[in-house]
Amino acid sequence: MSQFVDECQLNVRGGDGGAGCISFRREGPESMGGPNGGDGGNGGNVWLVADHNVSSLLAFRDHPHRRAEDGVHGKGKDMHGRRGPSLDITVPMGTVVFDMYSGDMLAELVNHGDRWLSAAGGRGGRGNAKFLSNKRRAPSFAEQGEHGEQRWLRLELRLMADVALVGFPNAGKSTFISVISAAKPKIADYPFTTLEPNLGVVRVDDATEFVVADIPGLIEGASEGKGLGHRFLRHIERARVLCLLLDLASMDGVSPQEQERILLHELGAYRPDLLERPRVIVGTKADVVQADELAALGWDGPIMSSVTGQGVSDVVGALAREVHDVRRSIEWEEGVVVLRPEVSGAAVERVADGEFRLLGRDVERVVALNDVTTPEALSYIDYRLERLGVPKMLSKAGAREGDVIWIGEFSFEYSPDL
Repeated sequence: MSQFVDECQLNVRGGDGGAGCISFRREGPESMGGPNGGDGGNGGNVWLVADHNVSSLLAFRDHPHRRAEDGVHGKGKDMHGRRGPSLDITVPMGTVVFDMYSGDMLAELVNHGDRWLSAAGGRGGRGNAKFLSNKRRAPSFAEQGEHGEQRWLRLELRLMADVALVGFPNAGKSTFISVISAAKPKIADYPFTTLEPNLGVVRVDDATEFVVADIPGLIEGASEGKGLGHRFLRHIERARVLCLLLDLASMDGVSPQEQERILLHELGAYRPDLLERPRVIVGTKADVVQADELAALGWDGPIMSSVTGQGVSDVVGALAREVHDVRRSIEWEEGVVVLRPEVSGAAVERVADGEFRLLGRDVERVVALNDVTTPEALSYIDYRLERLGVPKMLSKAGAREGDVIWIGEFSFEYSPDL
């Protein structure tokens, strides 16, 4: 069974905030003291963190749910609840995060230590001590804890490598990487032996080393989804240098020149900029091709044999030089985080004839955090909505007496006198 997983779904949920406490001082002679209910703790956040010690998304294949801890409820005597600790989820470097339903890209975690907030924890509710005012001397309500964010993500891994080995099935990529590095891929004498990418570190000397990725064999039409290689074309995207391995003893009789044409066509069809990257082209399996056969093939480029070692050091040297030149000329890309647009304050949306929905983090929190079953809390909600300018916004949007106004799952009938 393959242990390399480069796509998965992940459900993340921030911890719920703790509820605020309703409490009054009852010590000694103060039998009817003021409010002293403490605040609830915030729920824990869920972070995705790129880690060079993680090489696959295997951990999420059978266990896709991750949830941070909830905040603790507040207590009397102004005792605040403990906040829920954040949950760090380690993922491989090169992980790209998408919203599972919209398909929008949310983040790229490229470098070791890159962090992205995938689900924010809910805010803890305020205790009744926070609602003490000149007009409200004995507040008998407190805020509920806010629910943490929950969402489904799709994770996609794009390998981080300096060199990508590209070639037809059975072109000798796996044998080559097993010879020049400590990688031990499965090798056999039939096509499509390699069903998953392999990474190997090539150490030339004390000052020179680079990472090579053995990409499963591509075939003609791979960029359109044919064969196995189309699943792994994305692993070539981050490679700084391409190494095209052309089979000099192809079982199908395809000439090395035709192999090169097809491979370059598929790479260009997938991403045109791949054709602009430095590349080393070499004929493989030189140990089974005679000199007169090479002449008949019309191949006069570099050749090597991973079995006998012929030409291997020359190819490694050429790759090392290309990698060195590219590293000097460009900086490695930084992790990119796509900010999620969020409506702040409040906004009005007409959802149907006679129905409106209020949107925005601030206005949704007013309802989510307060107990809508108590008159005093409802009065406070009215006060907060008025401070946010909601009555004027509804009037401007055309709301009439008796229209239904939605805030999250809560609804009420609109009155101009709100």
